[in-house]
Amino acid sequence: MDNQRLILLLVFSFSLIMLWDAWVKQGQPPLAPGTTQSTPAAVAPALPAGSTVPTSGLPVPTAAAAAVPGTPATATGARASVKTDLFSADISALGGDVVRLELLRHRATENAKNNFVLFEDKHAYAAQSGLIGANLPNHRSTWTLPATGLELKDGQDELRIRLEASGDGASGIKVAKTYVFRRGSYLIGVEHEIVNAGAAAVTPSVYFQLSRNGQAPEGANAMMSTFTGPAFYTEAEKYQKLDFADIAKGKAKHATQADNGWVAMIQHYFVSAWLPGAKAPREFFTRKLGDDLFAAGVIVPMAVIAPGASGKLETSLYAGPQEQDKLAKVAPGLDLVVDYGWLTVIAAPLFWVLETIYKILGNWGWAIIGLTVMLKLIFFPLSAASYKSMAKMRLLTPKLVKLKETYGDDRQRMNQEMMALYKKEKVNPLGGCLPILVQIPVFIALYWVLLGTVEMRGAPWILWITDLSAADSLFGTLPLINITVGPLPLLMGATMFIQTKLNPTPPDPMQAKIMLWMPIIFTFMFLAFPAGLVLYWTVNNVLSIAQQWQVNRMIEASGLKSH
Repeated sequence: MDNQRLILLLVFSFSLIMLWDAWVKQGQPPLAPGTTQSTPAAVAPALPAGSTVPTSGLPVPTAAAAAVPGTPATATGARASVKTDLFSADISALGGDVVRLELLRHRATENAKNNFVLFEDKHAYAAQSGLIGANLPNHRSTWTLPATGLELKDGQDELRIRLEASGDGASGIKVAKTYVFRRGSYLIGVEHEIVNAGAAAVTPSVYFQLSRNGQAPEGANAMMSTFTGPAFYTEAEKYQKLDFADIAKGKAKHATQADNGWVAMIQHYFVSAWLPGAKAPREFFTRKLGDDLFAAGVIVPMAVIAPGASGKLETSLYAGPQEQDKLAKVAPGLDLVVDYGWLTVIAAPLFWVLETIYKILGNWGWAIIGLTVMLKLIFFPLSAASYKSMAKMRLLTPKLVKLKETYGDDRQRMNQEMMALYKKEKVNPLGGCLPILVQIPVFIALYWVLLGTVEMRGAPWILWITDLSAADSLFGTLPLINITVGPLPLLMGATMFIQTKLNPTPPDPMQAKIMLWMPIIFTFMFLAFPAGLVLYWTVNNVLSIAQQWQVNRMIEASGLKSH
């Protein structure tokens, strides 16, 4: 087997797997309608007896939190608009939930003139919270919104938005929910305070959930499938992602009770996550709320609040970009939402190196080029062995073709003659396989790094490349197939064609034709890939061409001839 065919076969197979996965997800029928789990708007759900967690002894509910109302019901509530240096948020009077969250420092995927919106009505995406217990307000209840003080002023580092709700009046229980926005932080504090002016003690629990439909976010690319859905993390169970389809079928498996951990809703480049305080008992849950509507959340119990006393529970909501260095500081394991799969052990160091180069050069495009050159230098001894093998095979190709013509009807004799030729010329046809196989995991890991790094989003390189996370579209869109075209993918295809011509031509005519078609196929595939990925592959091809050309000259000068 010659080495060029091996690497192309492996890379092409990887590409086909990605395409197949994307096609399957695109072609899935809508989730089957199920029974909507809901409760009347004015009724808070009752809890069965709870179990206890040994670390604290506080009761943890064994039932899931209240059902989430549908998007239309949420949309009808009055809203208060909050403005900070990072957010433009809408808080609904119905539930006191964050139902819209615009990220002011990130542009929309489909229209760069607008800001990116994380929580919004289109996907029924919202951050919800409420209390579980008789006569306690939940996210179906009406909360009183403040009329003033909804903007973080210059020189102000913290903005507190206080909402109030009451129980049934006769119980004497008053509840307040306060959102705390801080300058320069995507971490939003959420405080629930209960004042018990009644005659009986109360033992409430507070639930926090993220609701969303199963539709892909804007800008989703069928050529590059990325995960959208909930995820959980605990120290015992570690990081667990869940598919919406599994939740719909009741097959979702995740951590249920723990004294640590968080719940998140993930999509490409961005994440929201409820982060309860450390070492407090909690119960995690997922639910199908209706047709294509889901919730993932966590329930945190409070201590008993005696008559005349008050209780307070503080937690945090992260809503923003998947910036790895910042996520790791926010909560343990939160950086894992930047998911590299089974190649994390390789991808994480690659990103660290890439980020280090960026800090030196100040541009992500040049950082990609710098990383590509560095990887080429590291793997040069392995690559040299592969290139030498291919160069020798290239010079032997005429002799191999002649052997095939001579002994084409006697396959055993032909194989014997080929082995004798390899032995005579001291050529190992498999000599470059191992070096290539070693490099394949690194290539795939780097692919996921460049695909999942939010820092690339909106990052320019030079000239017309103004966003390394978007496809190069300088020449416009191809009719019929609706794919943009730019110079970078075409240059990549040209370098791949040159690389193919430098390598040995397969003796089999059909294989030779396939090899010539590969650059064309890959060019069309790369038209939809982010410019950062295409840049990496193009630079890698250029360096490979230079190395292969030099090795070919050295082999020819060493005396191995094709006569």
